[in-house]
Amino acid sequence: MIEAATLMLPGIRHGFFTREGGVSGGLYASLNGGLGSRDDGANVAENRARMAAALGVEPLCLLTAYQIHSPDVLVAEGAWPADARPRADAIVTRVPGLALGVTSADCGPILLADAEARVIGAAHAGWRGALTGIAEATVATMERLGAERGRIRAALGPMIRQDHYEVGADLMARFAAADAASGRFFSPAARENHAMFDLPGYIAERLARAGVRQIEDLGLCTYADAGRFFSYRRSTHRGEADYGRHVNAIMLRDSE
Repeated sequence: MIEAATLMLPGIRHGFFTREGGVSGGLYASLNGGLGSRDDGANVAENRARMAAALGVEPLCLLTAYQIHSPDVLVAEGAWPADARPRADAIVTRVPGLALGVTSADCGPILLADAEARVIGAAHAGWRGALTGIAEATVATMERLGAERGRIRAALGPMIRQDHYEVGADLMARFAAADAASGRFFSPAARENHAMFDLPGYIAERLARAGVRQIEDLGLCTYADAGRFFSYRRSTHRGEADYGRHVNAIMLRDSE
């Protein structure tokens, strides 16, 4: 479990889990938390139970949504069954004892906290979610629960980095249509009409525009570090049948 210095706050517990320390085998070795993967369900349940224990909650209180690459945000008031997950790409709460999680395997996990207001959030930002405003929507939902934008701290976890994220002209065009200045997040690729996309840089920019002043990027690449991280794109390039998913989670302690 990797922690970000900016989120080491009173009353807050968080972690970006790697692929290490679980019971899954093969493509999923070993801490696969992906409920949507084709891994053995009992192994995924045990892996998630281990992550919940590391955070100090019961397994049912480690909440993840059915992620759909959207700007949709949930407010969690209590736990929901793993087989009845609501569809969204971010979760926000002010309820202690709920660990808010997002799963990832190249997309950008964002954990957020206003420790003074005791409001936390977790967001999943692939290029679609980042472009359509998942960062801003998460901050706005936290604000409605009592957080202040200027106090919110955000940490960006392991995700695919620019050196390994080649995209086509169609994606560049989408970003250019939304913001002409977005070109600075694309660098030339070896292939014609392709570019290398800086996903973490773009997410950080969107958070800053939303009023978040303290943003920490762990600088870790899921694609490059096969020993510690799952990667959808690396698995695709290798012709593998499936891939594991990380869990990235944050919670409010019941008491400090």
